[in-house]
Amino acid sequence: MTLDWITPADRLNTLPPYVFARLDELKARAREQGLDLIDLGMGNPDGATPQPVVEAAIAALQNPANHGYPPFEGTANFRGAITDWYFRRYGVKLDPDGEALPLLGSKEGLTHLAIAYINPGDLVLVPSPAYPAHFRGPLIAGGQIHPLILKPENDWLIDLAAIPDSVAQQAKVLYFNYPNNPTAATAPREFFEDIVAFARKHEILLVHDLCYAELAFDHYQPTSLLEIPGAKEIGVEFHTLSKTYNMAGWRVGFVVGNRHIIQGLRTLKTNLDYGIFTALQAAAETALQLPDVYLHEVQARYRSRRDFLIQGLAELGWTVPKTKATMYLWVPCPPNTSSTDFALSVLQQTGVVVTPGNAFGTGGEGYVRISLIAECDRLQQALDRFRQAGIRYQTELVSQ
Repeated sequence: MTLDWITPADRLNTLPPYVFARLDELKARAREQGLDLIDLGMGNPDGATPQPVVEAAIAALQNPANHGYPPFEGTANFRGAITDWYFRRYGVKLDPDGEALPLLGSKEGLTHLAIAYINPGDLVLVPSPAYPAHFRGPLIAGGQIHPLILKPENDWLIDLAAIPDSVAQQAKVLYFNYPNNPTAATAPREFFEDIVAFARKHEILLVHDLCYAELAFDHYQPTSLLEIPGAKEIGVEFHTLSKTYNMAGWRVGFVVGNRHIIQGLRTLKTNLDYGIFTALQAAAETALQLPDVYLHEVQARYRSRRDFLIQGLAELGWTVPKTKATMYLWVPCPPNTSSTDFALSVLQQTGVVVTPGNAFGTGGEGYVRISLIAECDRLQQALDRFRQAGIRYQTELVSQ
């Protein structure tokens, strides 16, 4: 029996359907029909968590002292590992007692930051396309989203000069993310300098999502927002252990930067959760201290898959630029085909799962995101299925 008077809060009605949940439904239906799915949809890293991390978790789990509530601000050891990691990678000095806060994954922190700092009606600048948490968090908080449409002719960078002064003067928060999900675009240091100057001029809180910092290739080194002079006065930066360390299910991330912004997020979180299980923080500390040889192996794995898939797609008519970072390719749909229609057609005809670009906002229409989360032999199977189904760029899809 449905009770008509029990209705969800209005904030839920402002959210567009979450495409990954819809994809899960379609995948389940496809499996019921006996399809062998090649799932290149979500950014869910394949492979095992590094053994030293697993062993650290087991050892910590066996210590009864770790079985109680963790400190709200995270353990001192993990916070110290975070700030040590930032100094090694970027030369950025951070105070572990106020400028670093562990999170239950970066998605949680990105969304809760919006609730902590955005009032109903506040104007929030969010690129489109963007990682969904960048606009869903502000929507849940009641914010008014002003989309910054990213374009291929601008290398998928935010065009700060195109933002009207009247909009910039009203804006309270700007979310951004380079290396970028979903486009895999990277931003030069000059862009970070420009966005800090822009935010300082208009008194805008900067929220940078650096979750692909270590998935970089061909000698490219991503820039941290906090490397830029003055950035820490107006911004914070989020990171996650999900991608680099194959720890997506462990739910460990962190935020660093301005201590007053972080304190606001901490205050909210003390009312919502108790933080990360202490044993997992011990494991995460170990991950951040792994030697660089492990990082190089991860980078090599994604780089080889990138090169393999770009070459295979080229044989089917696609021209996909060689990415410098992330675990994705941003691939145009065939002409006159929407991203949803193309992704559904590919799934139905081939059993290959890709993510429609409009899942990341209206600016993603006309593209699909392909995750490099399978070995090359499996990617070859996906390409073979494309070829057999007649799926190419600049040609019509062939129905079976």
